[in-house]
Amino acid sequence: MSSALLLIDLQNAILAGLGSPERQPAIDAALEGVVSRLAGLKREARAAGIPSFIVQHDGQGTHRLAKRGEGWQLRREIAPEAGDVVVHKASCDSFFETDLETRLRARGITRLVVGGCMTQFCVDTTVRRAVSLGFDVTLIADGHTTADMGRLPFDAIVSHHNMLLDGFDAGAHEIKVIPTAQIAF
Repeated sequence: MSSALLLIDLQNAILAGLGSPERQPAIDAALEGVVSRLAGLKREARAAGIPSFIVQHDGQGTHRLAKRGEGWQLRREIAPEAGDVVVHKASCDSFFETDLETRLRARGITRLVVGGCMTQFCVDTTVRRAVSLGFDVTLIADGHTTADMGRLPFDAIVSHHNMLLDGFDAGAHEIKVIPTAQIAF
């Protein structure tokens, strides 16, 4: 089984201003922890010869991720290095109207190790789609996050999705949710 690390929307402004003034510091702290863990996994993947695919959302107009703006830039901790593949998307689905699937198949990738932002949108949609396309997926339990949404705090959203997605399948392919500490390349 050939693996790849798939990092979704780890951009400067991904969660900027999405929380209340009281909650934004907790949201930002959680994001820093996720980025740190994913940067560590990216280094481990590189050392093991595992390719990294970095998905970058191209927002329009005044969107916080407006293409080419400071908020759109990838976080420096996961910045692309030689051999990394950057895929640009304009929807929650990293496969929709992108060449991600083609690029994965060209390298013989059958398993994706996935982390990033935002849990209930881009992460959820992408891992479900990946399984439906015939990839096995490891969702990093402590490697994705989001902002509060209405009355739901971000940590409840993350926890809910970890429970909901663990074991999600399409035919012989499924999502397994495991923490960073148990990821091995």
